[in-house]
Amino acid sequence: MNLSIAMPAMVNHTALPSQANASTGSHPTDAQDNWNGTLKEFKVIAPVYDWNPEIQGILLGALSYGSLLAPIPTGYVAGVFGAKYVVGAGLFISSVLTLFTPLAADAGVTLFLVLRIFQGIAQVMVFTGQFSMWVKWSPPLERSQLITIAASGGVLGSFIILTVGGLLSQTIGWPSIFYIFGGIGCACTLLWFPLVYDDPVNHPFISPAEKEYIVASLVEQGGSPGWSVPLKAMVKSLPLWAILVTTFCIFWRFYIIMSYIPTYINTVLRANLRDSGILSALPFVFSFPSLILGGQLAGFLLSRKILTLINIRKLFTTLGILVPTGLLLCLPWVTSSQSTTIIFLVLSCVFGSLCEVGVLISIVDIAPRYCAFLQGLSHVFSYISGAISPTVSGYLLNKDSEFGWRNVFLVSAAINIAGLVFYLIFGKAEIQNWAKE
Repeated sequence: MNLSIAMPAMVNHTALPSQANASTGSHPTDAQDNWNGTLKEFKVIAPVYDWNPEIQGILLGALSYGSLLAPIPTGYVAGVFGAKYVVGAGLFISSVLTLFTPLAADAGVTLFLVLRIFQGIAQVMVFTGQFSMWVKWSPPLERSQLITIAASGGVLGSFIILTVGGLLSQTIGWPSIFYIFGGIGCACTLLWFPLVYDDPVNHPFISPAEKEYIVASLVEQGGSPGWSVPLKAMVKSLPLWAILVTTFCIFWRFYIIMSYIPTYINTVLRANLRDSGILSALPFVFSFPSLILGGQLAGFLLSRKILTLINIRKLFTTLGILVPTGLLLCLPWVTSSQSTTIIFLVLSCVFGSLCEVGVLISIVDIAPRYCAFLQGLSHVFSYISGAISPTVSGYLLNKDSEFGWRNVFLVSAAINIAGLVFYLIFGKAEIQNWAKE
């Protein structure tokens, strides 16, 4: 999220074409003055680059370019040898590269692009490796709650960086964002290695009762995948393809929101850098509790046998796709009202977080034995989407200054609805035959 909030301060807006729908509705004069004043202020504080929307889209999507092939070997290695060192190393490398981001940006677009690609590979190690730990730590009935609580940390992190990042950009310059949060990442690495263990059996502080409960609850789902992975059966599995295709479609919308919310608010709503950061953070602060509550609700519905597991997954996925898609399609029509726009963005993120309790967690349902490997495969599809989505969006915004944002949201809606239909037809939530011991 660092680059997303820093980007409005890093680019020379006077060199860009007028943004889509910026002329739709009248904006207060003081907001325009604040925005122009902000531009003059940060030009003195930090470097400014002449990057058009297309280049911005490429840089925002670069985190995913080098990540396309990394998740599968990362997930496999984490599943076989343990995730502690894989995740810890990824966290450390990504944090160090964050510290060097301002230097890379000054050196030119090419070096900046290369750094972002390597940073994306490091973050794959974090996101993919952690799932092999959940297979060993989360009892099946508690899995939805535990994974969503952990995933909510990403939402909380997004809220913090957007809130603080806009203020930092406007006061001491955008490079401080990368120095401060890169340093925090390095500090977290020092906590990770002494406190984290791959499984409850080797944990020195866990109580014997809890250890026995976790181990006993996982006996029936199978053990380590070993060195054999049934690739042929996986390729033929429609439930697996339903998860992968829908993951691609969901992350298409997710990467647009994650990458472009600060730019959208800064250019379309004409908010200054500080206000842009605060307003961009609101969708994430409301998504934080909704993600946790969604996991708790899913666990409640399952434990009380109100709905079957597959119905829970499909219900939450449907809500997590249809509602945000409809709200984003309405955004170009409400640009004259800042409050309405922010409400729509908040609601789209709140409902969108429900997908974490739906299709995005389904791999642990159909193949817990190969969870790390398949989660890596799922991340391949999400990173393909993350590479294409901002790049296509940047192209659309650069090509059509009047209807660019509308076109971005229309393409996103078509892709999301297609993915939902595919999952509703082929999605499953029981362990597949090829994933059994």
